[in-house]
Amino acid sequence: MSCCAPGAEFGAAAGGLSSDELRHVARSLGDGTAQIELSVPAVHCGACIRTVEQGLSRLDGVVSARVNLSTKRVSVRFAESAPPPVVETLTRLGYPSHLFDEAALQTERTLSELVRAVAISGFAAGNIMLLSVSVWSGAEAATRDLFHWLSALIALPALVLAGGVFYRSAWSALRHGRMNMDVPIAIGVTLAYAMSLYETVTHGDHAYFDAAITLLFFLLIGRTLDHVMRDRARSAVLGLARLAPRGAIVIAADGRRDYRPVAEIEPGTRLLIAAGERIPVDARVEGGASDLDCSLVNGESRPQPVMAGSLVRAGTLNLTGPLTLEATARAEESFLAEMMRMMEAAEGGRTRYRRIADRVSSLYAPVVHLTALATFLGWMVVGGDWHRAMTIAIAARSAWPCPSSRWWLPAACSSAA
Repeated sequence: MSCCAPGAEFGAAAGGLSSDELRHVARSLGDGTAQIELSVPAVHCGACIRTVEQGLSRLDGVVSARVNLSTKRVSVRFAESAPPPVVETLTRLGYPSHLFDEAALQTERTLSELVRAVAISGFAAGNIMLLSVSVWSGAEAATRDLFHWLSALIALPALVLAGGVFYRSAWSALRHGRMNMDVPIAIGVTLAYAMSLYETVTHGDHAYFDAAITLLFFLLIGRTLDHVMRDRARSAVLGLARLAPRGAIVIAADGRRDYRPVAEIEPGTRLLIAAGERIPVDARVEGGASDLDCSLVNGESRPQPVMAGSLVRAGTLNLTGPLTLEATARAEESFLAEMMRMMEAAEGGRTRYRRIADRVSSLYAPVVHLTALATFLGWMVVGGDWHRAMTIAIAARSAWPCPSSRWWLPAACSSAA
């Protein structure tokens, strides 16, 4: 049951791309449609994927919308003649977006936040458990109340600092009028703490601080494992992104040489590639002779000689001599970019079981809350004891496993598959 919370540092909006800007940055597919890739850091689970894809698919002119959860990227295909308000729609849905940049993938700091949250919740859970052992062993009256108060004081900062991962995500979802799978976690942990605090104030025999924080601890372990797994899954794409140069030396018409970012290189631009540099875009050799390391393209480690008139691919390494090239494609239309898109499509492909899990995840939060409410009302009708009814309803809400969890843990779910 993963959600977005961490990683929202990239949530800076794309500035609201206009229709003309959207048409300019999109890649034409040659059949009257264009495609644009946007980074959507707030996407985190199956419910998010379904919300984004359905929200964009309803727009006039949108042919298809596909979310890649590992790279937190949405690919939108639309009619070139009528660009839809993609960015505005994503912002309205609660998923601020910006233009996708492979370099931005390397700057994510989510893992350190998750590890810190795991450490805080684990430390708190261990200490609360030690205090709970004394209560289970027979501590009564003032001693029992003292241990309960100590547990409450330890649990509160853990709930705020470690549970913030879930609270931020749940609040973002509710603020935009939707549900995600962090909402049940936030509600369940908060209710367990509130019920335990009530028991402490009223000198009750039982408090559940240990259960609330331990549950939080296991949920965070699952989310951290899921994050590490997704990082490994996209390492191949990141490896290709690192092979792409950030710019190149451009030879102007008057012979002047300037360094330009790769995004500014257009077909027909003349480039100077020194020995030891990677070729930034697909191009034709205009002058010079050299050997290229083309193992990225054909798997052959033996250098391949090139000369005037030879076609070269983006990402290949110039080994022995300087080359003057004429660009034949923009960076986003190069062989390297196409290879990255194909790898992402393969990694983001969904089996029949994943599609079923995505559909089930959209029903998870409403079903959990309705079940808990029905449990509470049923026990109120049967016994009339609100305290007992609330306790059983909280237990029923927390006992649901996540339907799309890859790392399943008892009475909890970690991250969407």
